[in-house]
Amino acid sequence: MAVRAGEPSPDAGGGVSPGRLLRWVPSAFLLAVYAFLLAPIALIVLMSLNAGEFLAFPPKGISLRWYAALFENEGFMRAIRTSLLVAMVATLASSVLGTAAALYFVRHGGRYRDRLRLLLMMPLMLPEILTAIALLFFLYATGIGTRTIAGLLIGHTLITLPYVFMNVSASLYNFDRSIEQAARSLGASPLTAFRRVTLPLIKPGIITGALFAFIVSFDLFNMSLLLKGVGMSTLPLQLFDYLRWDFDPTAATVSSVSIVLTLAVVLLIDRLVGLRSIRFG
Repeated sequence: MAVRAGEPSPDAGGGVSPGRLLRWVPSAFLLAVYAFLLAPIALIVLMSLNAGEFLAFPPKGISLRWYAALFENEGFMRAIRTSLLVAMVATLASSVLGTAAALYFVRHGGRYRDRLRLLLMMPLMLPEILTAIALLFFLYATGIGTRTIAGLLIGHTLITLPYVFMNVSASLYNFDRSIEQAARSLGASPLTAFRRVTLPLIKPGIITGALFAFIVSFDLFNMSLLLKGVGMSTLPLQLFDYLRWDFDPTAATVSSVSIVLTLAVVLLIDRLVGLRSIRFG
């Protein structure tokens, strides 16, 4: 509608049009989601710096005393080393097994493909506690038991394997096999063609799956609770036992260290291969 001379425009007086407000809605919603996700992390970090004697917010002063107490606590340090060891071994095992399973599934699954995928994804479909109980009975029945770290490694590998399988399968579906066939036609052996052609092309999927596997393994609780060896404890279990008797900022400090370790893994992957080269599906 034309505005006559001398009449005020619809936006006069500093008002904002409804269309302009609607353009801000997606950004405001995205900002709210990020705030919702990051606020608990920020609160945990602030509570770990509390100078007071109890876990509370807002903190009563800023201090690093609880970080010093954590690094002097042999129980927590031993639990961190155990969690890192189990996560690294489980990640390596699930990366190898998951990649092999994905190769067979995509290239040779045939009519059994759906059943194979269901079998490999079963650890994610079932409640973790049921999987842990079933695996506990299996380990005792086979004589492995839970006196060593072997049962814990098997359990963590079982849970993390589907993450590698899913990501490598996605990479293989987008893989152009004619490149591999060209390498074979030029005289490369199957192993050489896989090492020089296939593996570099599916590397983003393997790295993505391994990253998920490490983070999931590091934070597993139910599986670790039932399968841990005698006198052994991972970081989540040690933190749970600590909170049963103490409620000081050490718990927040442990959580902050766990967050830092997870971020360190992500930054390491970014340093080595670059997160931009990773495609999620």
